Amino acid sequence: MDQENKSGITEFVLLSLSGSRELQLFYFAFFTLFYLAIVLGNVLIVFTVISDPALHTPMYFLLSNLSFIDVCLSTFATPKMIVDFLMEHKTISFEGCMAQIFFLHVFAGGEMMLLVAMAYDRYAAICRPLHYAAIMSVHKCIGLVVGSWLIGVLHSLSQLAFTVNLPFCGPNKVDSFFCDLPLVIKLACTDTYNLQVLMLSDSGLMAMVSFLLLLISYIIILVTVKRHSSTGMAKARATLTAHITVVTLFFGPCIFIYAWPFSNLPVDKLLSIFYTVFTPLLNPLIYTLRNKEVISAMQKLGSRQVRPGQLSAMIHSCEDNFSKKRKTHFMVNSGKWA
Repeated sequence: MDQENKSGITEFVLLSLSGSRELQLFYFAFFTLFYLAIVLGNVLIVFTVISDPALHTPMYFLLSNLSFIDVCLSTFATPKMIVDFLMEHKTISFEGCMAQIFFLHVFAGGEMMLLVAMAYDRYAAICRPLHYAAIMSVHKCIGLVVGSWLIGVLHSLSQLAFTVNLPFCGPNKVDSFFCDLPLVIKLACTDTYNLQVLMLSDSGLMAMVSFLLLLISYIIILVTVKRHSSTGMAKARATLTAHITVVTLFFGPCIFIYAWPFSNLPVDKLLSIFYTVFTPLLNPLIYTLRNKEVISAMQKLGSRQVRPGQLSAMIHSCEDNFSKKRKTHFMVNSGKWA
């Protein structure tokens, strides 16, 4: 990319969350604690799933990948935001700005697809228990994870391919704590109407369709559980309510920001915090740490070391465990989807 020929801008100015020095110091402490909790909590979940053979099942395999992608999603911008709270001049290079846009859409797009894959896993476990082992084989699980990453990468490249070639000649102030695509393309010295339409049809539609698929899957699961178990219905309703809350906090801001790219509201950068900071922290709390089996495995984790070859053993162990957990009542009553 020949930046000098494409743009007169070599760096962008990030306006952060607040211009108040006192508030910035408060935000520094607040988001530092949040970021440490996100990284430590999600990394702990990944190691717990790897280390305990009892968790080598499709659901926990997908959950561990969700934890990994949550760490990535919170890391692409949050550390810089934290450092910028202590800096008088909050700038980012042109290449750094494009990198943030790329990684945001890779991780956010990948997480959307992974959440849909997890909903598919729950649908298969609850609605088609006798065929669950065949539907969610180890190869299918790996394929779902790899497919989620590939879709995220392709989605991001489709956005970035047009953005990097836009001419930027000023102004260069991005009204957010990171480079977000709708805000950056508005700074281009050319008509970006077609690009905004592309963003609407790509990011906005992707977020809306994924969100609707998740809601439909949750409704189908609730109906199925209600037909088979009145006892499990209360637990299923409570669990899915928590899941829908987290999913809404993730997809809601994405849909609001990317489905209406022609508007630029001050609330956009506040909404960005939900899917870059809050959701990565809530996901392990809702999907994993409320699960007694995970808590028990974490308690045992401190008494042993994770061996280098344990990740490979997890793949082989999954094949055995997949065939053992087919019955609907077992999946619901044991809390394995809580």
